[in-house]
Amino acid sequence: MILDTNALSDFADGERSMLDQLGQATLHLPVIVLGEYRFGIRRSQHRAKYEDWLQRTLPLLVLLPVTESTTSHYAAICDQLRTAGTPIPSNDAWIAAIAVEHSLPILSRDKHFDHVAGVIRQTW
Repeated sequence: MILDTNALSDFADGERSMLDQLGQATLHLPVIVLGEYRFGIRRSQHRAKYEDWLQRTLPLLVLLPVTESTTSHYAAICDQLRTAGTPIPSNDAWIAAIAVEHSLPILSRDKHFDHVAGVIRQTW
């Protein structure tokens, strides 16, 4: 399962309903999400707390990079969404491309992932 940024944030905050969704799944983290989360930490009043949590948690996650293969999925997704008139934020298109590339569901509250062919979104 891929964690989107809102899922990672709730994970850090110990949100029970989100944690219940994780079960025994292997948790994957796209580098895009890691970048978004680190940006959020920089702007947080609780920066030290979240940096410490991230340092302890990163070894438990499978980090997923953007690869040459990812770029093909990204292009196809952006084309599909543009044709359908349902574009999504660029970072989320990259996250969707990584999900399609690895055939993994995305844990997210963002309903716009539902417009992406081949992406399964789970929520809490």
